[in-house]
Amino acid sequence: MKTIYLGFLFLSITQLAIAQMYFPPKTGNEWATVAPAALGWQTDRIPDLLDFLSEKNTKAFIVLKDGKIAIEQYFGDFRPNDLWYWASAGKTVAALLVGVAQDQRLLHLDDPTSRYLGEGWTNAPLEKEDLITIRHQLNMTAGLNDQLPPTAEVPDPANCLTPDCLQYLADAGTRWAYHNAPYRLLQDVVAAAARQSWQQYTNQQLKQKIGMRTGTWFNYVFWSQPRDMARFGLLMLNRGIWAGEAIIKDERYFQEMISPSQALNPSYGYLWWLNGQEAFMLPQLRTVFPWQMLPSAPSDLYMGLGLNDQKLYVYPSANIVVIRLGESAEGRLALSDFDDALWEKLMRIFDVRTTAQTRTTRKDQRTIRVIPNPGRISIRIDAEGLPVSYVEAFNSQGQLVATWTDPLNNEIDVSRLRSGLYVMMIRSERGLERVRWLKEWGSGNN
Repeated sequence: MKTIYLGFLFLSITQLAIAQMYFPPKTGNEWATVAPAALGWQTDRIPDLLDFLSEKNTKAFIVLKDGKIAIEQYFGDFRPNDLWYWASAGKTVAALLVGVAQDQRLLHLDDPTSRYLGEGWTNAPLEKEDLITIRHQLNMTAGLNDQLPPTAEVPDPANCLTPDCLQYLADAGTRWAYHNAPYRLLQDVVAAAARQSWQQYTNQQLKQKIGMRTGTWFNYVFWSQPRDMARFGLLMLNRGIWAGEAIIKDERYFQEMISPSQALNPSYGYLWWLNGQEAFMLPQLRTVFPWQMLPSAPSDLYMGLGLNDQKLYVYPSANIVVIRLGESAEGRLALSDFDDALWEKLMRIFDVRTTAQTRTTRKDQRTIRVIPNPGRISIRIDAEGLPVSYVEAFNSQGQLVATWTDPLNNEIDVSRLRSGLYVMMIRSERGLERVRWLKEWGSGNN
């Protein structure tokens, strides 16, 4: 009885939040706005955010609060009607549409992929190929080799869709690897199940229903105007419901999509990245990092992350959607120092008191500190009088970039590190601890 009551209470709260949400009309350019000052945000910090975005090659940036536009900014010669690619952030669209197709009983997540693509769609033995299901394509555990070297004939094997490029490496479900080719073929699976093109299915099941003016698939990559990306983010904030119409009806699928989809990489759902988990893996790396992806961001954040820092963030507990489109801010990979730095600034704008309190609590609980933080040339590890035996520095892509053993007086030279955010893994007599440390931009003394 208690479980039923709690479920009813959750549903009632969710429906109330949706009822209070604003949805822009499906036609025309109208979209209600809300002043950041009216939300109690720290408006004096917004200019610093916009300067940061401009310096980081941003073209479009939008923040929605309760569905209304709170911040909308375009940079350089980019205009609201211009199209830009989502890169891998567009995988989130595919994730939703797979759920819609299952709603319509066109497919089921546990169907073997070969049912839709035919036998021999990979180069794997048939008994291994038959293990691969749609679910494995959604959660990046198809088990196909993502590490094939480029050749003159196949310069980009990770995106090659011919059977020769889709080679068996491990049984489906036993290995997580961010592999574009099985994902891309997911679009072909839905098209085959629906008996229409992937673009037609997108138009009918998504674009027309939420009023997206643009949204075109080109070589498996989604392109749209910035506000259309924001529309999709708003749909996701409302758990697949647009102004009372359920675009996806299966609440269980929606929850699975934004929850850990397997144990190998708990920060990955169905083509969505998840903050707040106890560990994560990143594309092209086999390392498991035992902390959440974005320490400065909300723990309930779920994200579409694309090449060259295309970003779609959904922050459900605050009814906020954030999108960023542009050139690379911090490197080509989907996750970069840019994400954490951006959310550091956003959280100071949204709720500076809560953020400051959280920082104070974390600092009080920390037994090891890095001084100064931020720094530039050299830093000292304050381990409460204990000697440090080694220090490892990981950049935001999770790559180990520097190691120091038995540093004299717990001091280390960091002058060779590039500017950006690092995680320092520090070993002392107390054990292994991690500390976030920022290498300041520019040069000069600490």
